[in-house]
Amino acid sequence: MRIITGQYKGRHFEIPRTFKARPTTDFAKENIFNVLGGYLDFDGATALDLFGGTGSISLELVSRGCSQVICVELDRDHHRFISDCLKKLGTTACIPLRGNVFRFLKSCHQQFDFIFADPPYALKELPQIPDLIFEKQLLKDGGVFVFEHGKDHDFSQHPHFVEHRAYGSVNFTLFSNSSD
Repeated sequence: MRIITGQYKGRHFEIPRTFKARPTTDFAKENIFNVLGGYLDFDGATALDLFGGTGSISLELVSRGCSQVICVELDRDHHRFISDCLKKLGTTACIPLRGNVFRFLKSCHQQFDFIFADPPYALKELPQIPDLIFEKQLLKDGGVFVFEHGKDHDFSQHPHFVEHRAYGSVNFTLFSNSSD
């Protein structure tokens, strides 16, 4: 796993073979961040990374200048790996939380400029995640929410839908809380 750009560009982290999580591919990650460049400036932004997995997105967000990233990951080993990667970078801009994403969403009162969610594609609650984000008003006005999911889901009828991008088997749906 590598950081694509920003302060920590080119840094590599070896993911243990025992991990169940699949990091977003470099190809997909690079392309979606290129798209996001037209929507928001990460410098000084606040971000939420749900289902942190390997921490790939959180590390990328920190590298791109986010002032605060909250990364929520349930698995103990994955959480430890993310924490170790952050220590190696020497950054405190990311707060790795170990816990259930749905419990976190119910109790979170903070708003974010950017939210990224990459749940397991087979998660039965996956289709409800966009509604939870907007019901809890977790996205600031003008903020962007990127939802990574499998090809079996279509969110184009969601009231906050902006666009859909597919890179191989990786699908991203972008949502916004824009008042435009």
